[in-house]
Amino acid sequence: MLHDVGEEIEHVYFPHTGMVSMVAVMQSGATVETATIGRGGVIGASAALGARWTFGRAVVQLPGSAAWLSAAQFHAAANECPAIRDLIVRYNDLLLAQVQQSVACNALHALEARLCRWLLQTHDCVDGDAIPLTQEFLGQMLGVRRTTVTISSTSSIARRSKRSLVNATPSSATTSIKCFRSPALNKFALAGGT
Repeated sequence: MLHDVGEEIEHVYFPHTGMVSMVAVMQSGATVETATIGRGGVIGASAALGARWTFGRAVVQLPGSAAWLSAAQFHAAANECPAIRDLIVRYNDLLLAQVQQSVACNALHALEARLCRWLLQTHDCVDGDAIPLTQEFLGQMLGVRRTTVTISSTSSIARRSKRSLVNATPSSATTSIKCFRSPALNKFALAGGT
């Protein structure tokens, strides 16, 4: 975990590989992913604009490498350079758009479509097609119980799209999902599974 809810922003992270999930934590302890950040993203970007405290939890979901900078140095750089500040404002707008899309998807789309969207976003963050994960992890990211996330949900995606898009192989600790970016998977995710 890079930071938890309500912690002071001490560092800003720039992932080169891997994936970080921004997670909303409810009072009950339940969690749901609100944004996916991979290469090209920033964890703690709002520190450049003067934010001092975190609103969510940042969890490394797929390990990788990243550069980091102290929040104070990042804030100073943004104050000294209007181009950096403008870039951070545009990035925060993009992140807000992703959060809004995630909220709409979670509220309006079936589990299969949400899974497709998540797989496509995650696929953009990894090299290759294998995404190592557990059913527990998928349940947390999709806001459902672990038992709801089963191999049958990936099978229904394949049935609806008329070809195998996702290949899941269970093992004792993880499920390795192979995600094949295809027009059918993109269409299924964007159409909300209809």
